[in-house]
Amino acid sequence: MPRYSSLAIFLHWTIAVLILTNLGLGWWMQTLEGLAQFEKYQLHKSIGILVLLLSVLRLVWRLTHRAPPYPDTMRGWEKLAASSVHWLLYAIMIGMPLTGWLLVSTSAFNLPTLLFHTVPWPHLPVHDWPVEARMQVNHLSEGAHKALAFGTAALVALHVGAALKHQLVARDKVLSRMLPRLSRSN
Repeated sequence: MPRYSSLAIFLHWTIAVLILTNLGLGWWMQTLEGLAQFEKYQLHKSIGILVLLLSVLRLVWRLTHRAPPYPDTMRGWEKLAASSVHWLLYAIMIGMPLTGWLLVSTSAFNLPTLLFHTVPWPHLPVHDWPVEARMQVNHLSEGAHKALAFGTAALVALHVGAALKHQLVARDKVLSRMLPRLSRSN
């Protein structure tokens, strides 16, 4: 069965781990206070920007490299569902970090972002907007960021469930297209 390229596989699993880490971190940091919360927010922002950059690279790669075909055993609706979920995941992988970046950029606190305590990351050019407009955008971006977090959790669950169904029930090797090769004999 044809497989995704090594770069696509690397980006898929790296972004997946980063997204799952950031979802957990996002919910956990809400329970913290003070410096502990500040530190986790900085890590959350760092991971989010890394997801954004890697996801843009992955999207460019995907738009310039054809995905392996689905097996002939998949029904039309399954192919449509799989394709739709993949494109929704791309939208989330880019939209979620963008709404987070907008949220930070419109924050009344105006705290700087240092990616992994090293690289300064700029705010989007909205901080000089009138306070009322900035706070409206802040409120909207916060709601969108939270909604995308729940949407991400739901789509990831659907994606993983479908992959497991194909591996364990249909046994059509769909999952093997995206699994890393652990040895040359595979």
